[in-house]
Amino acid sequence: MKIICIGRNYAKHAAELNNPVPEEPVVFLKPDTAILLKKHPFFIPEHSKEIHHEIELVVKINRLGKHIEPRFAHKYYDEVGLGIDFTARDVQADCKKKGLPWEKAKAFDGSAAVSRFFKIKELNQPITNIQFHLDINGKTVQSGNTKNMLFPVDELIAHVSKYFTLKTGDLIFTGTPAGVGQVFKEDLLELYLEDQRIFYFNVK
Repeated sequence: MKIICIGRNYAKHAAELNNPVPEEPVVFLKPDTAILLKKHPFFIPEHSKEIHHEIELVVKINRLGKHIEPRFAHKYYDEVGLGIDFTARDVQADCKKKGLPWEKAKAFDGSAAVSRFFKIKELNQPITNIQFHLDINGKTVQSGNTKNMLFPVDELIAHVSKYFTLKTGDLIFTGTPAGVGQVFKEDLLELYLEDQRIFYFNVK
């Protein structure tokens, strides 16, 4: 199982980090060891002093595919969930400054918190108009809608499948909206899909 992540897929998020709006999807990977175990808290790793939350819609691939055309991409998924792409922002900044890859900042153990998944047809919303948000300690800190993606889900699948064969069970983190920020010990993170709380956990 691969975890494929998309960076800078919402213009306002790119702007808040002073990053240019990309001309094509920014792609990076996390290993399966990045998955936060169910019913476990997120532990802030020792190698960072600034861990940021990034809520994202997550798409689960349901069949094998390679070189998928955008018009056929919808055949390769039927479930979505939510996830947090935890980022060691201080480590990432150092990697960027040195021209190094981001793995130490993005792919560490527990850096991908993933909710349960829902059939898209049950949401009564098309993949291009799904609302989601993140609350921390009862306050909404990030809110997004897939209609604001720079590269919609079907385009992402087409692009990614040029480079990686997609397999059943692969996850695509589709990018985060604006509002990313630091998490602290004892924070309670609650993820909402279409105003329904579907996942929550604590930071330790």
